[in-house]
Amino acid sequence: MSKIREAFVNGKAFIPFITCGDPDLETTEKLVYAAVENGADLIELGIPFSDPIAEGPVIQRADIRALESGTTTDKIFDLVRKLRMTVAIPLAFMTYANVVFSYGSEKFISSCKEIGIDGLIIPDIPFEEREEFLPICRRYGVALISLIAPTSKQRIATIAKEAEGFIYIVSSLGVTGTRKEIATDLQAIVDVVRENTDVPCAIGFGISTPEQAGQMAACADGVIVGSAIIQIMEQYGREAAGPVGEYVKCMKEACTAFEAHK
Repeated sequence: MSKIREAFVNGKAFIPFITCGDPDLETTEKLVYAAVENGADLIELGIPFSDPIAEGPVIQRADIRALESGTTTDKIFDLVRKLRMTVAIPLAFMTYANVVFSYGSEKFISSCKEIGIDGLIIPDIPFEEREEFLPICRRYGVALISLIAPTSKQRIATIAKEAEGFIYIVSSLGVTGTRKEIATDLQAIVDVVRENTDVPCAIGFGISTPEQAGQMAACADGVIVGSAIIQIMEQYGREAAGPVGEYVKCMKEACTAFEAHK
């Protein structure tokens, strides 16, 4: 069993997203520890990029703050090495193709393996172009996470059949950010996924409240939250570890509550 698959073994997984270096890497380290202590099953670590096209204004601002604080890919690699001394849950990087290309794809992905990164999410690479990275990822045992969006339609089955690690289902059209309501027929997407693979799927984009987390847990294997966590970061800055930990605990409990009442 892959390490990422283990995150989904004990019920519905809660997956927080944290932008590395916002406002600094010392705070990022504290946030990861707080998330783990409060029930996170897998953590997405965002490597900041100057033009994150899939992100809404909240995460865009986080990327700017991280870059302005001097965050680099090498410094993030060093942080993960330190985290891996105590953090056992799966970790995945989320970043953009330019970050990987500019670092050198082979060097980047082999470094992921060396420091203990289990998966890689690159939202600006279409499924049909993932051969740019897939052979290297497989060579080093790093899962290249596929994304399925409401617009994927007839491609959903194809993407699901080739998926590794877990499948990231995008809940809504547009960019990341909290939403009052998620109107996409996600159950229909999940049904097609499950007809074609046993790889677990998690829903992200727009989820911010325990109620929404419970709704998403009702049809998927996991729930991903980013912008709502970054908003807490904006509010509390270097003192955000405690509030973020409390939020993660609340959201994990919402997923667990669904399991208890099935």
